[in-house]
Amino acid sequence: MFTSKANKIFQRVIEKYHIVNTVDQPFENAYDESDLIEHLLYRKCWIDTVQWHYEDIIRDPEIDPVAALKLKRQIDASNQDRTDMVEYIDSYFLEKYKDVTPKDNATINTESPAWGVDRLSILALKIYHMNEEATRADASDEHRTACQKKLDVLLEQRVDLSTAIDTLLSDIENGDKYMKVYKQMKMYNDDELNPVLRSQK
Repeated sequence: MFTSKANKIFQRVIEKYHIVNTVDQPFENAYDESDLIEHLLYRKCWIDTVQWHYEDIIRDPEIDPVAALKLKRQIDASNQDRTDMVEYIDSYFLEKYKDVTPKDNATINTESPAWGVDRLSILALKIYHMNEEATRADASDEHRTACQKKLDVLLEQRVDLSTAIDTLLSDIENGDKYMKVYKQMKMYNDDELNPVLRSQK
């Protein structure tokens, strides 16, 4: 199943990141572009993992305002990278299923396959960090118990989301559903669409 591969890659990425455990560490993709979907999934989860830790850092109440502004710009850039990677992954699926003729009664899904993959990647991060909290030696028993209950829900959610993604891909392959991808068309990074940026030109 596709999500079995994706979940293993996400776990590999998150464990690799936490060896050094800093947002400034260099990135090296474990997969060559000849293994395209693996390459894209690895890159996607790395972006999500770095951004997860950006979001931790910026919530420091003692953060220097200048550093916070720089970090906000990094988060904005990361968000754009994240969206771009989702679109690359959807392009992979569009190419893969380009010769499938949808059935006359085929329906469209509420989200594209890659946006489901996006949620699966974030879920892998939630599971990793909730497990850390559920097993943290210096936390209280109450804290660990509460986090274990949350972890159990997250693990169940991963099973359900994985099943839904695999079912969607199977439905697309069989012509029961069809893909239709809308570009995100974010406006805040575009100096023609963002009035603040446009005024600076």
